[in-house]
Amino acid sequence: MGKPTGFKEYDRELPENRDPKERIKDHKELSLPFSKEKLNHQAARCMDCGVPFCHNGCPLGNNIPEFNDAAYRGNWEEATKILLSTNNFPEFTGRICPAPCEASCVFGINKPPVTIELIEKSIAEEAFEKGLIKANLPKYRTGYKVAVIGSGPSGLAAAAQLNSAGHMVNVYERADRIGGLLRYGIPDFKLEKEVVERRVELMREEGIVFKTNANVGENVKVSDIMDQYDAVVLCGGSTIPRDIPIEGRDLEGVHFAMDFLTQENKRVAGDTIPKDEVISAKDKHVVVIGGGDTGSDCVGTSNRHGAKSITQIELLPKPPSERGEKDPWPLWPATLRTSSSHKEGCERKWALNTKAFKGENGKVTSLQLVEVEWKTLENGRQTFEEVPNSMVEIPCDLALLAVGFLHPQKKGMLEELGVELDARGNVKAHGYRTSVDKVFAAGDMRRGQSLVVWAISEGREAARTIDEYLMGSSVLASKNRSLLQA
Repeated sequence: MGKPTGFKEYDRELPENRDPKERIKDHKELSLPFSKEKLNHQAARCMDCGVPFCHNGCPLGNNIPEFNDAAYRGNWEEATKILLSTNNFPEFTGRICPAPCEASCVFGINKPPVTIELIEKSIAEEAFEKGLIKANLPKYRTGYKVAVIGSGPSGLAAAAQLNSAGHMVNVYERADRIGGLLRYGIPDFKLEKEVVERRVELMREEGIVFKTNANVGENVKVSDIMDQYDAVVLCGGSTIPRDIPIEGRDLEGVHFAMDFLTQENKRVAGDTIPKDEVISAKDKHVVVIGGGDTGSDCVGTSNRHGAKSITQIELLPKPPSERGEKDPWPLWPATLRTSSSHKEGCERKWALNTKAFKGENGKVTSLQLVEVEWKTLENGRQTFEEVPNSMVEIPCDLALLAVGFLHPQKKGMLEELGVELDARGNVKAHGYRTSVDKVFAAGDMRRGQSLVVWAISEGREAARTIDEYLMGSSVLASKNRSLLQA
């Protein structure tokens, strides 16, 4: 612990963001530079709390007080070593993680928590700048070959870990660029793609082979994958979006949020979108259906398009501003969150059910909504009832459905493999092992739609399981057991 009195002396402070009126003109990341002195003060706020609940709050089990202390002392090499022992990609999580660790921070019981995510990102960027993060080739090769299907956060984490253990790793990605959700699901203003490409290039230097436009089950035979590799790990994500099958769903101008976001990421990367496929919010009344992070990303992207108006609606009631009896510390609080995208311009509405899309000449022009009241049943389940005579109709030229994902795509690879699925349609796996010999699963494809940080954790744990399967034991770290302790 660097400074015993630091938590008394310094308040929580984050970097300021660029002016909303200016930042919506581009897709660059939002935050302004943060001085080393201020970062030092933030790291000094970490307490000698005895039991660091932040460890449990972090899905990766990051050794947070230890890297905070190293950052406070300015020992970037030590901080980097500690951070990388549990997290392959701190430059990602330091930007896009909702920081459940901060929700579990002991200081956060009655004060603003330590800025763990900021410190994590700062360590990562210092490490890259100082050459502390560089290609690290394995000392030997085992002779085993592993196929990783999907290059999202779980696939990249699994590939990195398996490669470090000495296995030959090939990553198959059906899109034209590597990164999965990181590449095509998250806008550049939250995660500039140079950050992703920087990491992928390092992994290439370490010997990992990436194959793009390689859709296993379509243009890559499942039988070839099974014949050529000693183990296969499925990291294809939860990609089938939840729909809203109501009147007018087939009208032009009603789209899944991920189609909108993926297209924008391609456009920012310099790709040309065919004119008849363009999804644009420019000069339109945009309604985003769904109140989560994906919906927020749609808001930010629509602002950058120059939307006439943006309304985000949510079926659930408006969350409280503070913790309640059902989510006390150190649990993740179900409180109201206002993103940077909301601050750029958006009207938010809660407890509304979408009843119908209305249109003219085949194009959506408005949206019918009805207010709902939520009730808790005796068995604890929640249900809602529509409020009589509460129907409203609002203008809508572009509707973006951001109501989550159901399960992975079953047609093609999963059907041909014949892996068992669970009740939700995800790949069923016990300890990351599927029902098919030498086939493993990790990330959203196994656990369902979740956070990037959970996907990285899943990829790491699956890699350790595969290493044990191939070698009889594993040199890889497991959660809460860092390489420093292995």
